[in-house]
Amino acid sequence: MWVDEAIWGHRLYDEQLPWFVFLEFLNVFTHEDDKGRAFDEQGKPNELKYRAAHRLYLRNILFNNPHLPEIRLSYPSDSNRWDEWMRRMKSAATGLNHPEFGFLKDHFHSFDDFCEVASLVRSTSLEVNSNKRWTSKFVFPYGRDCLYEDLDNNASTNDRRFFGRTGELLYLMLCRTHCKRELMAALKGRLAKADKTWNSVIRCLQPTSDEDMSNERANAFLPYANHPCFDDLADDWLATLRLNIPGFDVFPHLVNLAGLHLLKYQLSVSRQLLGLSTPLNLLCEMVAPKKTLVREVSCDLYQSNNLLPAQAVETFITNIEQSDDWQRAIAESGAFEKCRRILKEKARWGEDYDGSSDAGELISRLRQDAMKRHRQHVANIHRNYGREIGLVSKRGTVKLRYAPTDALLKTLLFANVEKRIELHQFLARLHFRYGLVFGDKEAEQVLSKDEFDKKAFQGNSRRLEQRLGSLGLLRRLSDGCAYVVNPHHAEV
Repeated sequence: MWVDEAIWGHRLYDEQLPWFVFLEFLNVFTHEDDKGRAFDEQGKPNELKYRAAHRLYLRNILFNNPHLPEIRLSYPSDSNRWDEWMRRMKSAATGLNHPEFGFLKDHFHSFDDFCEVASLVRSTSLEVNSNKRWTSKFVFPYGRDCLYEDLDNNASTNDRRFFGRTGELLYLMLCRTHCKRELMAALKGRLAKADKTWNSVIRCLQPTSDEDMSNERANAFLPYANHPCFDDLADDWLATLRLNIPGFDVFPHLVNLAGLHLLKYQLSVSRQLLGLSTPLNLLCEMVAPKKTLVREVSCDLYQSNNLLPAQAVETFITNIEQSDDWQRAIAESGAFEKCRRILKEKARWGEDYDGSSDAGELISRLRQDAMKRHRQHVANIHRNYGREIGLVSKRGTVKLRYAPTDALLKTLLFANVEKRIELHQFLARLHFRYGLVFGDKEAEQVLSKDEFDKKAFQGNSRRLEQRLGSLGLLRRLSDGCAYVVNPHHAEV
């Protein structure tokens, strides 16, 4: 079925949370950069083809290796430790045809050194404490030798469970932006620094010639040649990469921004399909000790936004039903087969339909199947991504609403403030760029009179001011003005 994909691309996938999206994106970017065509579709949109590494030696050592601490304690001599560990790993390693770990003795002075490095790298890995299978645990992306794709339980194929193509979608979005060359240079600069330091440590856990590459990955699809959400994402990434944020501390901010813009993209496209001319609004509560009007309105607006993608799917199918082709087909002889051909062309659906030979029943079944499929994954993007990046929360209530965390506030500030600006200018910019509403001026623009309470939103902006002040990101000067400051600003 090709309904969600026709609206948003192939594909938005809720189980692939923003960090996994970022890792899949890096796999695509580094491969294309090696080929000399990063962020360049070369006039062939939606024909992306790339290969991702498996790095099964590294993954077996870090995540499929329960024997390491026991052997280190049980065997006194270095030689015996190496022999026993290699004997066990030869039979336990998964996905390797002829596992040979002898290269490690050349890369490390002692078994103790090897254990310490493996322990350190594992402790900084992503999903290390989760109950995900060992083939779905990932080294922090210190450099190119840390990147690989998600694999199934047998470490043989990518079953698209946690790498569901959303990273490919993110890559295609950035290919279609106005500042892709500047972004490519900034991103390559960050990754190049890594190759000289931590990445060399990760390289020691792998053989010198480990060519375990995947088959060619293809079929990524993004239905829009350009979109404001793509440019907004690129601008935010570029602004953040140019800051003096040390080392890899910039990556969590890139992940938050990717999650936010993917969420915003889904809702914005939904609103466009529904014909809503007003901009997207995300009314945010700075958590208060007691329930306020801001919280109530935020909860209601969250619920309203959460229904938009499902409404977009309904509208997509209704547009097919109301199209000239469909109306012409149902008025002619052989209407059922002609309508089924239309659905095969528009939605890749109908081949296995086994209901009555009635066009109305046919479109009704498509609507039912499409909504069922939509609810499984794509409908959860708004909630799952929102919670993961720190935008959506239940803190202090039983309902979800927009209540940004300190980490997300930092990300937004770093991406939008150069030196310093007044707080009211910062709030206006957040509303203009993301639809985020904190203060009374922005709330008055988007809410009806019965929903708007000036004092409640003034209190909300004061709590935001206090939060930013406690984070060291706001200063109130003698003239009575509150200024938001970016401590990582660098002259460009």
